[in-house]
Amino acid sequence: MHAPSPRCVRLSVVLKRIKAESGFCRCPEVLFAACELGVFDLLAEAPEALGSAAVAARLGISSRGTELLLDACVSLKLLQVEVRREKAVYESTELTSTYLARASPKSQRDMLLHTARTPYLGWGHLAAAVRSQGERPQAVRGLQDQWRLGGPRVVAALDPSPFPRVCDLGGGSRALAKACMSLYPRSQVTMFDIPDVVQMAERHFSFPEDERIAFCEELCKGSHR
Repeated sequence: MHAPSPRCVRLSVVLKRIKAESGFCRCPEVLFAACELGVFDLLAEAPEALGSAAVAARLGISSRGTELLLDACVSLKLLQVEVRREKAVYESTELTSTYLARASPKSQRDMLLHTARTPYLGWGHLAAAVRSQGERPQAVRGLQDQWRLGGPRVVAALDPSPFPRVCDLGGGSRALAKACMSLYPRSQVTMFDIPDVVQMAERHFSFPEDERIAFCEELCKGSHR
């Protein structure tokens, strides 16, 4: 069993004190920061556990800040730590390697980054969020993450096989269409979305041509006003 470093124990006490004094703990910010900086990607790909100095050097970020962030992740059970030769070294947990590392087929990294940069951040800057359209490319990547993880099970449970055509309202990410095509190759999918979402998806993502998939923008042109 991995023993937490003394710094990690001190940080855990500090986090508990912050939570007691302010009524909440900055757990989401720790998760979002580690995800955005590439901490989980680096540790998932590393052949062995790394010290905070090595992580900071490879990511090009502050040594002191990296040390504090890693220990915060340990406190939240996002990383594991052990002491080797009086030095703390860190490695991924099964959870982070599976769901937070970019290379994992079950990764939810893009959805987390979208949540961090748009919905979560938007509550702190609500007026600005209302004025803008948000980060649509990141949102589409997030939807693709979610459908890659649970899409086949959802489609199989719905079982669209009796129907010659499946309609997806708000299907600009094509995630549902891909799940349908993989399970029911004879299906045809018509996706409805507003024109600018369709154009954004075509600009930012490469989709293989498939005559079984069609877009319909006309019915959605007035729906987003």
